[in-house]
Amino acid sequence: MKNEVKFLLAGVSAFVIGLSMSNFAMSDAITKIAVVDVQQVVNSSSQVQTLKKEQQAKAKEIVAFVEKARKEVAATADVKKKQALEDKYNKELNTKKAAMDKNYTTKLEAIDRAISAQIANQAKAANYDIVLAKGVVLYGGTDITEAVKKAVK
Repeated sequence: MKNEVKFLLAGVSAFVIGLSMSNFAMSDAITKIAVVDVQQVVNSSSQVQTLKKEQQAKAKEIVAFVEKARKEVAATADVKKKQALEDKYNKELNTKKAAMDKNYTTKLEAIDRAISAQIANQAKAANYDIVLAKGVVLYGGTDITEAVKKAVK
């Protein structure tokens, strides 16, 4: 009976000590949280603005190509030649569009990586533990959007 009481007392003591240590450790670990408005950072990025202008210029080139192709197809009277021209221009158009899309995606992914890296750098520099998108936080967190925007430019 004495052994059972000793084991029970030892178990309760270990539990209380463990709980106390856990609370002590948790009180020291204050989590610093930052928020960033990613959309605002992206919109202010000069790289994104340049990419948009490039896309608009390429879209104009494609529109001009389509107009030229339509005129040439319309000017052709022979049905077989007309069909061959349509096929040729459709193939060229698809190739140009695929190249444009691939180029855009590659550049956009690089910009995304650069912005994410800047957010991480700003968070590390200020010793933040967590960075959340501003839109998902209802209250709290330190807004680092302006610092990230300056670093991204």
